[in-house]
Amino acid sequence: MSRTYLTHIDSSIKQEDLRNHQKAVFILHDQLNLDAWPSRVREEKPLLIFIESAKKGNSLPYHKKKLIYLLSSMRHFALECADAGFPVLYHSTEKHYDEGLKDILSQNPGLELTYMTPSEWDSRERLRQVQSAYEERVQEIPNNFFLADAEEYKEKVADGWVMEYFYREMRRKTGYLMNGDQPEGGEWNYDEENREKLPKGHRIPEIAETEVDDVTREVIDMVEDWFPDHFGKSEDFTYAVTRRQALYRLNEFIDERLDEFGPYEDAMAHGEYDLFHSHLSLYMNNGLILPKEACDKAEEAYEKGSARLNSVEGFIRQIIGWREYVRIYYEGMMPEVRDVNHFNFTKKLPEMYWTGETKMNCMSECLKPVIEKGFSHHIPRLMVLSNFSNLTETDPRELNRWFHLAYVDAYEWVVLPNVLGMSTFADGGVLASKPYVSSGNYINKMSDYCKHCEYKISKKTGDDACPFNYLYWNFIDKQRETFTQNGRANFMVNMFDKKSEEDKKAIWESSEEFIDRLH
Repeated sequence: MSRTYLTHIDSSIKQEDLRNHQKAVFILHDQLNLDAWPSRVREEKPLLIFIESAKKGNSLPYHKKKLIYLLSSMRHFALECADAGFPVLYHSTEKHYDEGLKDILSQNPGLELTYMTPSEWDSRERLRQVQSAYEERVQEIPNNFFLADAEEYKEKVADGWVMEYFYREMRRKTGYLMNGDQPEGGEWNYDEENREKLPKGHRIPEIAETEVDDVTREVIDMVEDWFPDHFGKSEDFTYAVTRRQALYRLNEFIDERLDEFGPYEDAMAHGEYDLFHSHLSLYMNNGLILPKEACDKAEEAYEKGSARLNSVEGFIRQIIGWREYVRIYYEGMMPEVRDVNHFNFTKKLPEMYWTGETKMNCMSECLKPVIEKGFSHHIPRLMVLSNFSNLTETDPRELNRWFHLAYVDAYEWVVLPNVLGMSTFADGGVLASKPYVSSGNYINKMSDYCKHCEYKISKKTGDDACPFNYLYWNFIDKQRETFTQNGRANFMVNMFDKKSEEDKKAIWESSEEFIDRLH
């Protein structure tokens, strides 16, 4: 494959003669931190192998900014490893990376290879085929980029063990925000304090932008050349691509936004897409920041009095609770969970998810940052984009695919549980205790979106009514069996049944007309 777009790699890394090496380590694009590898790797400095795969990049129409971020981060890391004295082989291939590894191993019979268990199922299967083909020459070591041992918990999670109890166990194990055996402040969870609407005119600190360097610029050109028809745009790329830059983003969040993260954690605001969120998930998910580093910094801020308890607890819970929990769910439920579809929805993903074009202001506002940046925080993901997909009877596997390709921080291990388990209830209730659906009232409560919308939040049915209003009650009625089996949600069916026949008919007709027109 042409190395046209590897000028900086080729000019900065010595071309290795593989016959001079007996041991090599293969590093995937989401394992970019040697502190998570065994100490012997840092001490012995074996050959490090990195592979760019065009076939992997084309396996989905990934957001261009996602590809730029992953490839630029990997290139910068490879250059840093070379500067630290590691021999580095940076390989580019049209094939999948497992085929690239087989080529390397077959051409160098004296080379022994070590790799770390990939976080994603397909990568794991591919590398285990390499291991099977070359037997004693290829060794797999456990993945050390997470805090919890998946083998310890995956059967309990697959049986429906809820996140809250897992989170408490992780708090005890890690010691974060603990006073002996008791939680700091007397409560395990301060979610009730984290549901405030953003006040009008409230100051929101800006997130620093990283200047594009020559390495990233080369990657941008390559992505435009190799993947011209992929989702999103490459312009205005501002993400950190090195560990130093990512740590700066971590410190910036701790100093400027952590304190108010908690109260406005669930808030949404017109034209404001970052609010007080950390935007650190993409850096943790490929290793530039380790989860322990983020939690240590947050706890230190609380101990110094610069961040309130409910904010720090909420941030730490996202990492040692939810992030670890969904990874364990993934380990316990794969691969069968890929095909779950509890409600048997079959409709295609609405066109607006690709274009952002819609009269619904909440959908437009939540799609815009995804299309432009490949990112939005968790409430737009859960309570708007996933909620709308479910209410319009979209196949949840279609939505899962879109989230996987559209978000910069997305990997199957984190996206699949959040979409098929949490937000769409496609697994039938293994992960979530009830379907996460709502009417327009929730969106109006947590945002100012409805003030700028052509639809009227006050109207329940009809052409100018907020579609979330009638779609919600239509969903409750159609999926009443699921709701009546759930003690937390069966009252909603009772509320629907108490409506007049005229109101019910208006809900059904408005929903049918909207869904037919949408699809």
